[in-house]
Amino acid sequence: MLLDVRTYVTKPGKLNPHLALYEKYGKAPQSRILGVPLAFLKTETGNINEFVHIWMFKDAGDREAKRAALWADAEWLEYVKHSGELGALESQENRLMTPVEFYDCPPSS
Repeated sequence: MLLDVRTYVTKPGKLNPHLALYEKYGKAPQSRILGVPLAFLKTETGNINEFVHIWMFKDAGDREAKRAALWADAEWLEYVKHSGELGALESQENRLMTPVEFYDCPPSS
């Protein structure tokens, strides 16, 4: 299993507007193509402008195919357009990670 851990930082005061935009335009196409994320989290303490989501893939090939399908999807591209117009995102960090052998993760979709 391969986990895609994505950490985003928004401009101050833009976290909730960005999450509302994602819920309206991005959640449906992304979940339809990538499956339901393992987690979609916002920070409770620390940098309150930060949120993280974690996506599960069988392997690098599965991730590559699903992300290619996502970027070919008109509904997803509409979300990306709206997100750019909102201009809420300040930074993004992506890490590909694998689970340790002694804890089970839910199966990837």
